[in-house]
Amino acid sequence: MSQQRMQGQPMIILGEDSQRMKDKDAQSHNIEAARAVAESVRTTLGPKGMDKMLVSSMGDVTITNDGVTILQEMDIDNPTASMIVEVAETQEDEAGDGTTTAVAVAGELLKNAEDLLEQDIHPSAVIRGFHLASEEARDLVDDIATEVEPDDTDLLRKLAETSMTGKGAEQNKSLLAQLIVDAVEAVTVEADDGSHVVDLEFVNIETQTGRSVGESELLHGAAIDKDPAHPDMPSEVEDADVLLVNEPIEIEEAEADAQINLDSPDQLQEFLDKEEERLQEKVQQIADAGADVVLCQKGIDDLAQHYLAKEGILAARRVKKSDLQFLKEVAGANIVSDLDDFGPEDLGHADVTRDDADDMFLVEGGEDAHGVTLVIRGSTDHVVDETERGTGDALDVVSTTVADGRVLAGGGAAEVEIASRLREFADGVEGREQLAVEAFADALELVPRVLAENAGLDSIDTLVDLRAAHADGDAHAGLNVFSGDVVDTFDAGVVEPAHAKEQALSSATEAATLVLKIDDIIAAGDLSTEGEEEEGGPGGGMGGGMGGMGGGMGGMM
Repeated sequence: MSQQRMQGQPMIILGEDSQRMKDKDAQSHNIEAARAVAESVRTTLGPKGMDKMLVSSMGDVTITNDGVTILQEMDIDNPTASMIVEVAETQEDEAGDGTTTAVAVAGELLKNAEDLLEQDIHPSAVIRGFHLASEEARDLVDDIATEVEPDDTDLLRKLAETSMTGKGAEQNKSLLAQLIVDAVEAVTVEADDGSHVVDLEFVNIETQTGRSVGESELLHGAAIDKDPAHPDMPSEVEDADVLLVNEPIEIEEAEADAQINLDSPDQLQEFLDKEEERLQEKVQQIADAGADVVLCQKGIDDLAQHYLAKEGILAARRVKKSDLQFLKEVAGANIVSDLDDFGPEDLGHADVTRDDADDMFLVEGGEDAHGVTLVIRGSTDHVVDETERGTGDALDVVSTTVADGRVLAGGGAAEVEIASRLREFADGVEGREQLAVEAFADALELVPRVLAENAGLDSIDTLVDLRAAHADGDAHAGLNVFSGDVVDTFDAGVVEPAHAKEQALSSATEAATLVLKIDDIIAAGDLSTEGEEEEGGPGGGMGGGMGGMGGGMGGMM
């Protein structure tokens, strides 16, 4: 209850059941909640990171070390903790990878900020210092980055392998990395200004269970999980003329209910013959246009299936709308909405083959086909799901790098180099903001420390060795988590996207400063409905929202 003295009498502002947290208590509570989220994913960072098993209320099990997947699946009930989860989601949307790094750095920034607050440094000074450091750090990323050309497939492949190392896709990362680079190359176009644009919407990912990951493949086309509409139809057609149609190949039904009076069985037969004749005409139109394969978004009448089979035409029905749109790019066809008004110019061209092991059609266009499909295979559902997550992240990383054109040395090399330069930058910063810049630099070194911890190495010794190497001018000195040595990680093929690093720094800083600006937590009630006011009074609903806030991270998992 918040009170204010007026003429010697207390004035009640909040309801008796309301809860409120102010000043250092509020800051400490928020920082504790945010750090709990960050620490929950720290052990997944790096090639030696551990996995988490997430069990839903329905008993569904997810095994992963993907940061954003872990945080999205966790039952988080704390509003401050939810803000940190948004960091991971933003990082995933903007960069495709680096979610664990972004969240871990945000947590470390808040930890270091708490030390500054205990020294009676005002949060505003800390926030200003963090913003200065963040801007300088992003400039330093650009300064130490190495340019990469879209046709440098060797470096792009190393980039993909680095992204997949430590994830479920690691054992077959060489094969998958090559497939990913080939997929990105197939959908990359050059813009008028000379920049490169990657159309990731034209990269489909299909999964199949029951075969090894090593049997994954890239199709310059689409994989359609359908069977032939009729058993007498051919299962494969080379150099096929493909018709894509989104109207049913059936007799049109009347829009309104109709009643037909028949005087004799002959009239009924005549009526049925007319329907059959109409279906025959539709199939004949398709055959006359030269179509060898018909992929229909809607239904195909049983009689129409029979006539299509007699014409030697392969047909599949109930093809997904998204697959039809994708096939339009693969085969270079138009999607036909009216079978009474189309011609040979609407047909596309592709090789259609049948994969009996996976019960699907493979539709492969020519070399100019602007659409590819990554078929990811695995022995079990869990293996396939985790491989798909790792492949998806690597695909995002490579496509982002092709468009951005910059990479960094991995293994903590970039973080140690930026931290070293930030300390030099801090010497020129006046006031207490200087301490915040130094705290920001210390927070960045969390990455190599956690990489060492997760690999079972001494984090202090590792950081000392890395600092010494960078002091000697080796900007690419990073940690080899397998040997424990400090090596030139760029030459070793451990590379990361510069854009993802910039995004991680930006997201982590914004989340940390947002938390630091909060100095008062009030359980705000919903006063939008009169009924609630009548039941609990104007402030009666304000106590309910603090339950999850007061418990720290108690409601998180």
